[in-house]
Amino acid sequence: MKKILLFLSVILLVSSCGSSDNGFLVGVQDRAIWYQPDPYGMLFIPAGSYNMGNSDQDVPYAQISGSKTVTLQAFYMDETEITNNEYREFVYWVMDSIAHRKLGETIEDHLISSNEETGETYDPPYINWKTKISWNDPKDEEQRDILATMYLPENERFYRRKQIDTRLLKYDYYYIDYKAAAAKDFTTGVPDQGSYNNRPQGLKDRSVYINKKTISVYPDTLSWVHDFTYSFNEPMTQMYFWHPAYDNYPVVGVNWVQARAFCIWRTQKLNNWLSRNEESFVNDFRLPTESEWEWAARGGLDMSPYPWGGPYIRNSNGCFLGNYKPLRGNYTDDGGAQTLIVGHYAPNDYGLYDMAGNVSEWTSNAFDESAYNFAHDLNMDYTYEAKETDSPVLKRKVIRGGSWKDIGYFMQVGTRSYEYQDTAKCYIGFRCVQTYLGRDKGDGPNASNVYN
Repeated sequence: MKKILLFLSVILLVSSCGSSDNGFLVGVQDRAIWYQPDPYGMLFIPAGSYNMGNSDQDVPYAQISGSKTVTLQAFYMDETEITNNEYREFVYWVMDSIAHRKLGETIEDHLISSNEETGETYDPPYINWKTKISWNDPKDEEQRDILATMYLPENERFYRRKQIDTRLLKYDYYYIDYKAAAAKDFTTGVPDQGSYNNRPQGLKDRSVYINKKTISVYPDTLSWVHDFTYSFNEPMTQMYFWHPAYDNYPVVGVNWVQARAFCIWRTQKLNNWLSRNEESFVNDFRLPTESEWEWAARGGLDMSPYPWGGPYIRNSNGCFLGNYKPLRGNYTDDGGAQTLIVGHYAPNDYGLYDMAGNVSEWTSNAFDESAYNFAHDLNMDYTYEAKETDSPVLKRKVIRGGSWKDIGYFMQVGTRSYEYQDTAKCYIGFRCVQTYLGRDKGDGPNASNVYN
C-alpha cells in the first residue's frame, strides 16, 4: 500500500510540474477575453466594397474622380462633425497644461517629478491634474501673479478686458511615419526596417521616424472675415467659437494640421484613461481617408449621388435635406444662412449626420488629380507629409461633403475638392474615425458568426 501511495504521489508531482497541453501547440493561455466597446459619439461603419467616384454627371468635366472599386475594413466614425464645445475641451486642456507647468516652476503641487513608491524620477515631470488652478481667486496672489503672463498685455486689451493670449496656446504632439519606416533602400532593394544599418542618416534606432510638431491650437476666428470680400461677418468672428449659443455648431477656422493634432490629443486622452484602468489600447483616432469618408457618406447606397440617395436635394414635402447654397443664393431657404447646429437634418442609413452640407470636412489624404489611377484599391490611401518649404501644390489636402456656402454639386458624395493644409476656412470642419479591431462586430474569442 505504501508503494502504491508513493507511486501516485510521484505521478501527481510530475503532472503538476509540467504543462497541461500534452506537448501540443495551444498558444498562450489565460488571456483576458476582450471586446471593443463603441467609442462615445461614434458609429460603426461595416467593412465592404463599393464603386468610388462620380455617381452622376461630372459637371465641371474635371475628370479627377473616375469610378474605382475600393474595399475598406470596418471602422468607427463620429456621428456628427466635431463641435465648438468638443474642440474647446482641447483648447482648455492646452491652456490648463501650460498654466500647470508655469505654476509648477514655483509651486511643487502642480507637477509630479517622481514616483514615491519606486523612487523613479520623471524628466520632464508629469502634470498633477488633481491640483486646482486659481485663475480668478483674489486671495491667491501668488498664482495670480504667475498666471498674469498668460493674459494679453495691457496695451493690447480692448476696454481693459482681461483675456487669455491665445497666441500662447501651443500644443506639442508626436506621430510615427510608418511609410518612411517601411520604405526600401533602393541601393539594396531591402526594406529599411530589415536592417538597422539601412536606416536613414545612419541611425540605428527608430527615433528617426518619430516626428514632433508644435502648433497653435486656437481656431482662426477671423476666417469669417477674410474668407469673404465686402461681406459683414464680424458678429460671427466675435461670438462663434466661444459663445454658448454656438456650442453644438461645427467648429470651423481649424486647418488640417490642427485637425490632426486634435485627433492625436483625443487618442492620448483615451489611452491615458485605459492605462490607468489597466485596459488594452485601441486604434488611434485620426482623420478619415477620402475613400473611408465616401463609403460612410453613401450609407450603404451604392451609386447614389447623395447620402440620402437621390437624385434630389429636397424630400417629397419640398424641404431641403442639407445646409448648402440653394438656387441662386437663397441661403436661408434650407433653414440657415450660415452653419447650423449639428444633426439638424436627418442622418443617412449609417446614422451619420451632415455628410452633405453644413461644413466641408478635412480628410487625411493629399490631393492629387490622378490619385484614383495609382492608389491601391484596398483601403485606398494617398498621403504626403508636406514641409513648410514645399510648394503650395504639395500642401493640398482633400476636403469632402460641401458646405453651407457651396452649390448642390459639392453636396454629392463623389465630388472631390481641396484646400491647403495650413489655411483655415469658416466653411471647413472635420470629424474623426477609428479603425475597428477585427473583421466585423461579433468577431472575437467566442464568436459564432464565422463563415463556413
